[in-house]
Amino acid sequence: MKDYVSIGLLGLGTVGSGVVQLIQNHQEELQHQVGCEVRVKSILVRNTEKERDIQIGQTFLTSNPDDVLQDPDIDLVVEVIGGIEETRKHIMKAIQAKKHVVTANKDLIALYGPELLEAAAQNQVDLFYEASVGGGIPILRGLSEGLVSDRLKKVMGIVNGTTNYILTKMDEEGQSYETALKKAQELGFAEADPTADVEGLDAARKMAILARLAFSTNVSLDDVEVEGISSLSLEDLHYGQKLGYTMKLIGMAQIDDKKVEVTVQPTFLAKNHPLASVKNEYNAIYVKGEAVGETMFYGPGAGSLPTATAVMADVVAVIKNMRLGVNGKSVVAPRFKSVLKSPQERYGQFYFRLHLADEVGAFSNITTLFNELGISFEKILQTPLNKGELAEIIIVTHTVSLENFQKALMKLRDLPVVKDVISYYRVEGNGTQ
Repeated sequence: MKDYVSIGLLGLGTVGSGVVQLIQNHQEELQHQVGCEVRVKSILVRNTEKERDIQIGQTFLTSNPDDVLQDPDIDLVVEVIGGIEETRKHIMKAIQAKKHVVTANKDLIALYGPELLEAAAQNQVDLFYEASVGGGIPILRGLSEGLVSDRLKKVMGIVNGTTNYILTKMDEEGQSYETALKKAQELGFAEADPTADVEGLDAARKMAILARLAFSTNVSLDDVEVEGISSLSLEDLHYGQKLGYTMKLIGMAQIDDKKVEVTVQPTFLAKNHPLASVKNEYNAIYVKGEAVGETMFYGPGAGSLPTATAVMADVVAVIKNMRLGVNGKSVVAPRFKSVLKSPQERYGQFYFRLHLADEVGAFSNITTLFNELGISFEKILQTPLNKGELAEIIIVTHTVSLENFQKALMKLRDLPVVKDVISYYRVEGNGTQ
């Protein structure tokens, strides 16, 4: 057996540079953990002549994928190049060449994770992807190993740092969405095209991965209900503050009687909820289990070295498996098929804001309608508008089925006294519900 492990890297961007830096600077610690030297042999890049921030010899760089994927001396391929279809081919080629794979690619794992894991098991190699969710937070290993003996009931969190930064600036400093987004782009938290972040697509991919692991179900990306933050108004955030809430883009996965719901949506959190204090670009995932109760994972959700740390945790795990001869044996197939809850099986509290004719008896029409559907109110705010012609009404319901809340919204729009239903959002209490 070789007295070293040889790594091939696909990509030398932000995360790839962090991986090389950790291997270079933490070699003594790595050798102590795994009992052998860890070497980077080849790195796939688009342009081998490009100047880079990290010190790496030109001989390590290649623009030919096969120099990494087909080199018999390379034991482990680390994929940090991004993309989906072409990268899927690269990873499949590496697996079929009996190379272990570590990836940080959430898009790929969300779409093709089950297929790639099955191929890895068939070829008796490891495929690990800790860095695909939560940057430097060890959430996937926490779910698959640390909490493996528990029955997890709920996983919810802030899994996108870009949107959390924007909402923090809007909520705490009163910045407009456009101003906060521009600042996030200037700081490198948001891409030039921020669609995947602000429309919730990035968070949805991560929630599909988390739900699979937490509930041992074959949740697909199509199972995730998604709503972004681009249409949020400062008015709603202001009213939320008055009512004791803060707004976050929350990914939630919940299971009851083997039926799941997985959503990503703007959500008002009670100020004493564990996730409410998570600000700026930070991520946090709150987990509720039958045995453990409530626990939370918190940390930087992105960045070169935090994400590279998660990648290297997987690299160390692969190498330890190599030394023990147990590679490819950690894949556990889902126990359950993904069965989604119907709207009548989904429950929550809801905030809604509407414009109502400012006349005697108008509000009683609202209460009568909601009473008929068994919906009661927890909080109410009322503000006059337009010289007394309209009133702005903000209501937070008690817990109600999504089906009944949706029925109520439809009937509200048909009431003559209701001029407009402006907005509505989910509300989460203090985390113990």
